[in-house]
Amino acid sequence: SALVIARVLTEQAARSRWLRRHPAVSGLASSGRVRAWLRRASPDLMGRSRTWLAISGVALVLAVAGIAVNGLNLGVEFTGGRLMQYSTTQPITADQAREAVADAGFPTAVVQEADDGQIAVRTGQISNEDVLSIRDAIAAEAGGATQERDELIGPSLGNELRQQALIAFGIALLVQMIYLAVRFKWTIGASAVLAMFHDVIIVVGVFAWLDKPIDGVFLAAALTIIGLSVNDSVVVFDRIREEWRASKDRDMAAVINRAVIDTLPRTVNTGLGAMFILAALAVLGGDSLRDFAIALLLGLGIGTYSSVFTAAPRALLLHRRWPLPRTEPVRKRPVRAPSDSGAVI
Repeated sequence: SALVIARVLTEQAARSRWLRRHPAVSGLASSGRVRAWLRRASPDLMGRSRTWLAISGVALVLAVAGIAVNGLNLGVEFTGGRLMQYSTTQPITADQAREAVADAGFPTAVVQEADDGQIAVRTGQISNEDVLSIRDAIAAEAGGATQERDELIGPSLGNELRQQALIAFGIALLVQMIYLAVRFKWTIGASAVLAMFHDVIIVVGVFAWLDKPIDGVFLAAALTIIGLSVNDSVVVFDRIREEWRASKDRDMAAVINRAVIDTLPRTVNTGLGAMFILAALAVLGGDSLRDFAIALLLGLGIGTYSSVFTAAPRALLLHRRWPLPRTEPVRKRPVRAPSDSGAVI
């Protein structure tokens, strides 16, 4: 939809006679004030490439320290637990049910709205007496409650789900690495992959420091972060490659700097568009969506930083040892000589 519908609407705007008379209204008349200001200022971002990489290194150390010190707070899906579902006499919201369950002594339980207005509660391993306490708390809030579902998630199932999650995560990383290896020279692909790992590890580290759960919802956020990180890096590296081939400048640092400045407005605008929506989810989405929104907000912010200040400087350092070619390698094809002999050159 972003590619097809946005293009159709843009083409319609370009054909509009009124917009042709007032091109400033459409935003298509110029490249934008921010981009023009960046081109005039031309900040030397790559002149401090080692500084940016050092900042990324410190952030990674802090993230790994959080994982090592606090460990990962794995969710019920990965450790085992209990899933209960209740139908209520009077409709109540997930927030009301969550408050009632917390008051009953289970503040870490995950409470969500299920189908047909029912309330689903996920906890760790609890006794049958605790299950009755949760039901009574919800019943007191809703004027009555009937338990419709009670499932135990054993440790073996939790281990299986954890293994499957790691396999899914590994496949996503592998496919991205294969794509980057085909799309770019290995030095650029390696830079994008390192930036991708950088983003995911820092988000996991932040969740470890905050003792937030690592569950299926977080896994979905992490996989999304991988896609967003690679997407931003590919846009930047595509422009770097175009600049390197088109320019006669032999200074790769200057070429990367121009490419980063040209793509910076796009990178920031794309991130901001998603951040507005995710901020609304974090504030208004309730506990069930808050962690997902926080993970994606962190991933977007860190990914925007890493595509400019981690991936690009890393590509510059690798280029100094393994230079990027000016052109793609071209296969030599036989060309017939312009003669009747049929000779092949």
